Amino acid sequence: MPTPPRMRAAALTATALLVPALLAGCSDDDSGDEDLTAQELSWKDCPAPSQAQGGRGSPSPLPDGGTWQCATMKAPRDWDEPKGDTIGIELIRVRAGGDESRRIGSLIFNFGGPGGSGVTSLPSFAGGYAKLRTRYDLVSFDPRGVGRSEPVRCENDQQLDAYFQQDATPDDAAERTELLDSAKEFNAACEKNSKGMLPHVITTDAARDLDLMRQVLGDDKLHYFGISYGTELGGVYAHLFPKNVGRAVFDAVVDPTQNPEQNALAQAKGFQLALDNFAADCASKTDCPIGDNAQDVKDRIAELLKNLDSKPIQGIFPRELTQTAATSGILQALYSKNFWEYLTQGLVQAYDGDGSALLLLADSSNGRRENGEYSNIIPANVAINCADQKARYTAEDVERRLPQFRAASSLFGDSLAWSMLSCTDWAVAGAADHPEVSAPGSAPILVVGNTGDPATPYEGARRMVQALGKGVGVELTYKGQGHGAYNSKNKCVQDAVNGYLLDGKVPAAGTVCS
Repeated sequence: MPTPPRMRAAALTATALLVPALLAGCSDDDSGDEDLTAQELSWKDCPAPSQAQGGRGSPSPLPDGGTWQCATMKAPRDWDEPKGDTIGIELIRVRAGGDESRRIGSLIFNFGGPGGSGVTSLPSFAGGYAKLRTRYDLVSFDPRGVGRSEPVRCENDQQLDAYFQQDATPDDAAERTELLDSAKEFNAACEKNSKGMLPHVITTDAARDLDLMRQVLGDDKLHYFGISYGTELGGVYAHLFPKNVGRAVFDAVVDPTQNPEQNALAQAKGFQLALDNFAADCASKTDCPIGDNAQDVKDRIAELLKNLDSKPIQGIFPRELTQTAATSGILQALYSKNFWEYLTQGLVQAYDGDGSALLLLADSSNGRRENGEYSNIIPANVAINCADQKARYTAEDVERRLPQFRAASSLFGDSLAWSMLSCTDWAVAGAADHPEVSAPGSAPILVVGNTGDPATPYEGARRMVQALGKGVGVELTYKGQGHGAYNSKNKCVQDAVNGYLLDGKVPAAGTVCS
């Protein structure tokens, strides 16, 4: 589950948005009486990624010579009418590199979002999953509404520039009206440009796509690695198809019991904790350039944001660094301890009147490339969230809850509270208060929570275990920092995950890694 869209496009690891994006094809068709489970995929060299996927070049071969292939899977546009029109779901894979006799099958990844392109993310991350490739084909995909899989489209690039520059924390009636009008215009553009897909990007439909994918790939069971929103997708899949679950891992776990307000409030606390840890880490160094102690660091950041509210500074010409963009850039850097140094550099530059580094971090979060083109990560994020989430909030709802959000985080509380308005004027009704993930009869699912995760706070892992049901969820705790655990390269975590996925060894429930 992501931070709401204006603040953060998707809860991918920060690396996913800063590493160059890479690849994938899509189609509309009429399936008639075709049995989609019997379709044969036509795997080919991957094309350069589309703008919706984030652009840039085709993926390079892996160091051992493994090459990337892409294919398009037909899926029903409307799963309630499985014999009706189809859409194309774009897939990417690299074949297993080990002994063919030991190959288990395909391991399907969803790296988060909602709205992230798996076709571009998997090549970026593949080095971190090299051991898993000894027994699996590594596979990922663009979920429906994302990238090349019938992408949701809303505003154009110029309109998105204005959308992300505006004041997201209104201080008076005029600013509040401007914020509400902007959200309404964005949502109206989504309805105008993507009306045919908006009812069909719900997570339950993506889960049905996953089961079709399992069958088309030739696997009896779904072997799955879900990260962030990918854990919600995996949980919904397990609920719908518990007997089809193979070896599955959930990392950076969404709390399936929360509504959007509870999720946003939990993230306010999570990002505040990450900021506290960042400030303490900087202050512990003899040469921290942004404060003499942890409180001083946080006070100076708060002062910077306050000043930017009334007087933006130069960013990346011709755009300025506004308070909204700076907050988004800070949040982006807090996703991973590996990016704290970039946050420090960006803050130092901003104190000197140069907002380019923080704006670059914000651009990364929002899916903006250097040439001004946007991927569709924001439209897809909003569309999927609004299709899933029943709640619709008003400005009055937000104002009543502001004290609670500010108590959770004086720095991020306002932004996260106001971003709850994203679905207020959405054209399609939301499905439920929260996802249903109970999965009696499923194989064990390894659920990995990170105590220092800002975007999917640690408590969500235990609640996912409880919601999956007795004998299904197996909790593993990582005492670390950042969004996710496996990508931390912690040996204890990786040994436990690899042991389950490769050898079927379920770690003891309650295992703790530090």
